Amino acid sequence: MKADLDVTVALVRALLAEQHPDLAALPLRPVAEGWDNVMLRLGDDLAVRVPRREIAAHLVEHEQQWLPVLAARLPVAVPVAVRVGRPSPALGYPWSWSVVPWIAGLRAADVPVEQRRTAAGPLAAFHRALHVPAPPDAPVNPFRSAALPTRGAAVHGRVERGIVPDGDRVLALWSRLVDAPAWDGPPLWIHGDPHPGNLVLDDGASAEPHGLAAVVDFGDMTSGDPATDLAAAWLVLDATGRTVYGEALSDRYPHDDPVWLRARGWALTMSTSMLESGPEHEWVRRMGAEALARVLADT
Repeated sequence: MKADLDVTVALVRALLAEQHPDLAALPLRPVAEGWDNVMLRLGDDLAVRVPRREIAAHLVEHEQQWLPVLAARLPVAVPVAVRVGRPSPALGYPWSWSVVPWIAGLRAADVPVEQRRTAAGPLAAFHRALHVPAPPDAPVNPFRSAALPTRGAAVHGRVERGIVPDGDRVLALWSRLVDAPAWDGPPLWIHGDPHPGNLVLDDGASAEPHGLAAVVDFGDMTSGDPATDLAAAWLVLDATGRTVYGEALSDRYPHDDPVWLRARGWALTMSTSMLESGPEHEWVRRMGAEALARVLADT
């Protein structure tokens, strides 16, 4: 997905020099480029998260406002900003940006799915802690806080454009899942983007290799149906890990609760959306194809 603005090392160093000059001399190198943001490592202990698209630029401000509120009750590390960056007319950069702690570990998307199973219990604990009623002024995300049926046109469009394998199976399953009863509880805090690219696993040096070290990228945070986050059962985990995850949450979300049907529906729409990624995000396409296969294979 094309950037609205080219975020370079030179630009980020200039932003640091202008607004946080004590950090400007630290080593700086790009480490990740997503659809919406560029992440650069700053020295040994920090990172800089800089938006590259206008449509998502305000999401960084949501993180800056709300992550300090949420972090205290969450059981894993989250990227609370240690410095806040603002638009710079002098440098031609129009959006807010953040300096956050560098969290060492492995991106879950780079770890084979069967090796993510040890993260299933901690991921359930994270969602248990996060899913509490949100205040009225919680961020609004028109995509992730909406009801599942609102994603129908997008799912059908991807199938019609031929970017989704097994299109007939996908639409047949979608037609079942989208009819699940709607969420009838209060709007809960949700992360909103529960895929493996937003989970950091430990590097295997601990007694429990590949446990959950952190959850990152809260740009899509909002309030609504927890099924949006429970889609992680298919996006992140294999069948064994999914069983562990579901059991850990069974007192909150029983196995026969329609929240799991909607969660599988969210996993279907999120995984098919990943198939729209361009060649520069091949890892996202691969992640989507693998997750969609798990959604279709689950009985």
